[in-house]
Amino acid sequence: MITRETSVVIVGGGPAGYEAALVAAQLGAHVTVVEKDGLGGAAVLTDCVPSKALIATADHMSDIGVAERLGVRLHDRAGGPVSGAIASPHTVNGRILALAAAQSADIQVGLERAGVTFLKGVAHVVDGHCVRATTADGQAHDLRADVMLIATGASPRVMPSAVPDGERILTWQQIYDLDELPERMIVIGSGVTGAELAQAFLGLGSEVVLVSSRDRVLPGEDADAATVIEDVFRKRGMEVLGRSRAAGVERTDTGVLVTLVDGRTVEGTHALLAVGSVPNTSGLGLEEVGVELSESGHVQVDRVSRTSVTGIYAAGDCTGVLPLASVAAMQGRIAMWHALGDAVAPLNVTGVAANIFTEPEIATVGLGQIAADESPEVESIMLPLARNPRAKMQGITDGFVKLFCRRDFGTVLGGVVVAPKASELIFPVALAVQHRLSVDQVASTITVYPSLSGSIAEAARQLHQSE
Repeated sequence: MITRETSVVIVGGGPAGYEAALVAAQLGAHVTVVEKDGLGGAAVLTDCVPSKALIATADHMSDIGVAERLGVRLHDRAGGPVSGAIASPHTVNGRILALAAAQSADIQVGLERAGVTFLKGVAHVVDGHCVRATTADGQAHDLRADVMLIATGASPRVMPSAVPDGERILTWQQIYDLDELPERMIVIGSGVTGAELAQAFLGLGSEVVLVSSRDRVLPGEDADAATVIEDVFRKRGMEVLGRSRAAGVERTDTGVLVTLVDGRTVEGTHALLAVGSVPNTSGLGLEEVGVELSESGHVQVDRVSRTSVTGIYAAGDCTGVLPLASVAAMQGRIAMWHALGDAVAPLNVTGVAANIFTEPEIATVGLGQIAADESPEVESIMLPLARNPRAKMQGITDGFVKLFCRRDFGTVLGGVVVAPKASELIFPVALAVQHRLSVDQVASTITVYPSLSGSIAEAARQLHQSE
């Protein structure tokens, strides 16, 4: 039985850390969270929450263009035409940072109500049962730990030939300090972060050049979805340089100069590095106490978040399992459920829904196209959203719904939705995957007419398995 004498120390206050803390406190343990920046971690303070808020602002600006296609014209108070919206970076970023700070404060209040102790400081693992937390005033606190959770997250990867200066050469954590909208932003990297922020700055009014080392943007995503996004990027005026790897970035008198591996150069006012992330595991003392790390520096864990050292668990981006806040939070909960003897099921990422916040968004869950193509037992259907009546009403011309099911049985195995707010539309597909529903069960559920979700039911109907 867990008592308040059972001590849990959590290193890192992001989604993995604070969700784990809530579970541990609920189960009766004495819980201390050590976080150097603030509760919520990078996800709340400098990454997920701020970036999605920035993207939401850009989306509202693009809504004005859609409204014009639907016959709406903007006029000022004197009745004159308004040519378009203008973003104020100082105001936009001020709102975003205030929103992040408020979210962090809410998390702290929630932890305090649960009885969790919060120490703002830097942590070092002394041994398998002790964490030393050094606070800003230089005070060292040795914390006894019956159970330890490492949830330190990850940081932007930087190139030795492109050192961020926070002014012209930026990581995604530094863009919220800009007082002026970049005139010409060169985004290096076309993965999820690069694509999302390229879209955001384009929507805000910057000229954007996206440097992609691969054949297409979002190389790790569904090829049909990525093609839609790249086409949208180009239609809206973004310059996409495919098969173009950046060799370095340097400051110039007027901005930046990006040199590509093939010798070409690209000039801009700012450069944004979006070339991946590295786990925050260096200097924690993990290897010294026997915690196994991968070559990339990620903590090696099993499906209940155990490391190679008994009593030490790890969760979130520092483990490299899936770089999603939702997965990090679940890893943290699972770690505490397991460590403190509660009922627990190992992590299952099959039914995890993920979303890319471009415009339109890309939401995915379960089996993907590559796996489907390799299996004769999988059947699929793709319906363009342009045929959907609600999409016509809303001026939506790009996007689709795609479903995968098992042939003969009709079990829903996965899906892709490319649409505005696809993150909301993917939920019924995720339910179907998680609970192994058949396409006939999905199809027999009555949807609102007209609605975008009607295309999900229609796709299921077209996959009907006749006897």
